[in-house]
Amino acid sequence: MTNKRLTIQIDFRSDLPIYTQIVNQVQAQVASGILKPGDQLPTVRALAEELRVNFNTVARAYRILDEERIISTQQGRGTYITEIPPPKVSEKFRREALEELTQRYIGEAMRLEFSKSEIKQMVSDQIKAWKESDESANG
Repeated sequence: MTNKRLTIQIDFRSDLPIYTQIVNQVQAQVASGILKPGDQLPTVRALAEELRVNFNTVARAYRILDEERIISTQQGRGTYITEIPPPKVSEKFRREALEELTQRYIGEAMRLEFSKSEIKQMVSDQIKAWKESDESANG
């Protein structure tokens, strides 16, 4: 049982509630294997202090994660990642994480006053460049 360093980045300008951002990021880190079964998470109080958010916000996120059986809180021992969720659940987490990343990217680009067509073109260009570099690496 290792004490893994949970990495959460809160976007205080996001339309997504902070507790949802925490839930999504923990789910994504579990789905991607960054957090593994048995890894210990910080206490609610420690994470709230680290993120500079209200204790109840983190408690709500942990409660949701516990209800989804992603984490298990053992009184007096701590909070741990539970066994690997079924593949269908992991896929759901991955999609939700991708959706959150996309919303964050688009929101930030819009704040920088890029048009929807400019944003769409940039994504298209980046995917094309990524495919080309992947092909040249495998070719």
